[in-house]
Amino acid sequence: MKIHIIKILICAQFINNITAQTINTGDLSITPNTEFSTLFNFDNKTTGDLLIDGNFIAYANFNNDGLVTYSNASNGQTFFIGTKQQLISGTQIAHFQNIIFENSSELVPFHLNTTIEIGNNATFKNGIIDADTFNGKMIFDQNAFHTDASNLSFVDGKVENIGDLDFEFPIGDQLYFRPSYHDKGANANNIYTTQYFLQNAGNQYPYTSKDETIISIDEVEYWNLTQDQGSEKIILSLTLDTNTTPASFFEENPNTQLGIVRWDQAVQKWVNEGGVTTNLLTGANYSKLVTTQVGGYGLFTIAIVKNTITPDSDLIIYNAVSPNGDGINDSFYIKGIDKYPDNRVEIYNRWGVKVYDATSYNENDVMFKGYSDGRSTVKRGEGLPAGTYFYVLKYNKDNTIIEKTGYLYITNDK
Repeated sequence: MKIHIIKILICAQFINNITAQTINTGDLSITPNTEFSTLFNFDNKTTGDLLIDGNFIAYANFNNDGLVTYSNASNGQTFFIGTKQQLISGTQIAHFQNIIFENSSELVPFHLNTTIEIGNNATFKNGIIDADTFNGKMIFDQNAFHTDASNLSFVDGKVENIGDLDFEFPIGDQLYFRPSYHDKGANANNIYTTQYFLQNAGNQYPYTSKDETIISIDEVEYWNLTQDQGSEKIILSLTLDTNTTPASFFEENPNTQLGIVRWDQAVQKWVNEGGVTTNLLTGANYSKLVTTQVGGYGLFTIAIVKNTITPDSDLIIYNAVSPNGDGINDSFYIKGIDKYPDNRVEIYNRWGVKVYDATSYNENDVMFKGYSDGRSTVKRGEGLPAGTYFYVLKYNKDNTIIEKTGYLYITNDK
């Protein structure tokens, strides 16, 4: 039988100024369909064991030096709701199944001075979480996700993600939500950490040191992406926002294109990773997205690069698909691919989510026909919506692996 110990400590600091704390030194279990709330600062001591299977509501600061967890069969929810700043601190990782951030006292009401781990869902209703200033971090566990991130609520600091699912990192800086999107391969043990910076990186990573294909680099913002565990080279998508990205990056020029660039520590310069640009139609404050498969990790940002599309004497790639059964462009046709049976074709949507993956692609039966064959958020066998997609073609030519990337357009005209 568990013993539930809750101590309330009232400390009179000054006359007419009383501070209260809720202190847990034993086992505190919040069972399903029950609620525990505290108006006072909550302190889970080193001997404290907090099990959240119901609703836990914190209206003030939260500190954990013991164990905060939940049972896998529950649907526990933790609410951080306040009318003043809330400090989330502690020497131990607090494990929350579901967490809701909702504090409208100021623009940045949450100060994250510890590591918290999300098992299921984080809901960003209102209030930016400052993890950068306070050296905190938010971890999304296997299969965890988030909802409602926007300029009103996101993580300003490090976000870690564990697992093999495609993931949008709910990151930003100052008052701007600037997510990155990762398709991370098939290893469930992959771990990546990402942070967005609205600042110039040129002091340590000079923008004048760059590939000759790079014309102009976005010098006011960058993403720092580390691969903490795993070996895959991910598909990365970065967003452009008119509030932060220079205006010149939204101008169209037939001789240039947008690409993702990475600071290569080994050669001490910015390298062009390439990229495909799509215009976002709905659902975000940003208006463009650049997608590519990266060759390494570190600092990334957007750049204007030379248009490197050149004719291919071996292959002709027809990048329009209209799967309406009229016999015209019903599939993604790569003329000449039959000469290179050792090949692989991957197709991603504009968020970097894989929707198709096939080996031994050919001109007859193994072909993309506008239907999903993805492993994650897009269901297999379903027709894909019209729009711009991104393809990666790899094939073996004379014992050399050649890789090509580019646009793919799907239309659903009848």
